[in-house]
Amino acid sequence: LAQQRLLIKGGKVVNDDHSVVADVYVEDGVVQQVGPNLNPEPPTGLVVLDATNTLVIPGGIDTHTHMQFPFMGSRSKDDFYTGTKAAIAGGTTMIIDFAIPQKGCSLIEAFDTWKSWADPKVCCDYALHVAVTWWSNKVKEEMKTLVQNKGVNSFKMFMAYKGLYMVNDEELYAAFSCCKELGAVAQVHAENGELIAQGAKKMLAMGITGPEGHELCRPEEVEAEATQRAITIANAVNCPLFVVHVMSKSAARVISNARREGKVVYGEPIAASLGTDGTNYWNKDWAHAAAYVMGPPLRPDPSTPGFLMSLLANDDLSVTGTDNCTFDICQKALGKDDFTKIPNGVNGVEDRMSVIWEKGVYSGKMDENRFVAVTSTNAAKIFNLYPKKGRIAVGSDADIVIWDPEATRTISAKTHHQANNFNIFEGMVCHGVPVATVSRGKVVYEGGAFNVIAGEGKYVSRPPFPPYVYKRVRQREQV
Repeated sequence: LAQQRLLIKGGKVVNDDHSVVADVYVEDGVVQQVGPNLNPEPPTGLVVLDATNTLVIPGGIDTHTHMQFPFMGSRSKDDFYTGTKAAIAGGTTMIIDFAIPQKGCSLIEAFDTWKSWADPKVCCDYALHVAVTWWSNKVKEEMKTLVQNKGVNSFKMFMAYKGLYMVNDEELYAAFSCCKELGAVAQVHAENGELIAQGAKKMLAMGITGPEGHELCRPEEVEAEATQRAITIANAVNCPLFVVHVMSKSAARVISNARREGKVVYGEPIAASLGTDGTNYWNKDWAHAAAYVMGPPLRPDPSTPGFLMSLLANDDLSVTGTDNCTFDICQKALGKDDFTKIPNGVNGVEDRMSVIWEKGVYSGKMDENRFVAVTSTNAAKIFNLYPKKGRIAVGSDADIVIWDPEATRTISAKTHHQANNFNIFEGMVCHGVPVATVSRGKVVYEGGAFNVIAGEGKYVSRPPFPPYVYKRVRQREQV
């Protein structure tokens, strides 16, 4: 509580819609003033950050993480402490993680479990999406409780992971209908789980057991088909749809076309799909190849990241997450003789902001305002956190990053703060580096040093019917 008053001086304040040179004055974790030459009184006890020649941007919101996630016979390496600590080092001040119940299990119990893991550990604010892995009247009632009493406004359905999390089209229809009634955003992991199961059998029968088999059994069209199907079903019930981890050109095109037809759908490419590609699955070093295994897989077409970035720059795709779900080389080795047993997941929570600046802004595809939109503001609008989050304005939460667009850093597992011994962006030089990160008005990271205690982040409730998403949906309903 020592840092209740903060003045950020001389920087360029960048929001999604405009940039202006201004000072930012913060008190009690909230922005109180934005304007030129602020001199808040009294000067005693005021922390001053000099932001000359840098950008002052809203803290990043990572829409997709899996911290300490029990999955595929293991548990992801980054827990809510190391994961959120890495996040703030990279300029992200809020994550949205997933509470995922097993089939037949309670959604509310899953939510409570994940919250009990997160609350004592988080270094920045967080929220939880909840997965719907089966369907019944009980699930429907629990969704209602989560929306009305627990601050959840998004539910994720898996169209893949047959036998584990996958739901069928009938269940999707029911879940989407329920989301719409409750004012929640429906999310899908879009891949055809049946085709993947058959493809995997085929690969193993042919003696293909290495990481390349993972991509070969779930090619692009498997992702594109499921994306199209999800959009069709969501449109039939007039439910807004959010497609997580868009990994391929063909799936991105499906989303882009749907948006042009006026459908309410949002696509989320991730740091991995924007910053690297699936040629790594054919690397001669097994451990290197396995480190990139995630679902849906990275695509071997090396022009994919640039294509996805162009669509992100032009609003065909809307937000960026990471799907941060780290497994170390030993954990990945569970699948050394069978690619279907390699735990799926890659890193990204610390590197997302820099990767997007490098590949998006530095390359000339997007400007600083669009960068803020895709890393923070759009997520805040879609998940009803705006304008508390995703904006620097009077009354907004003081989740702020001082960003040096000229500075560079080289990404490496040797220097990152993620709990993993491998980084999929190893050796990438990125322009755009967070100099300081402010969470709830406190400087939690500055010049490479942390000033944060586990549990300082807070759970953020998200009300239903986000206006950004539901204004059109409601109007269509009336018409």
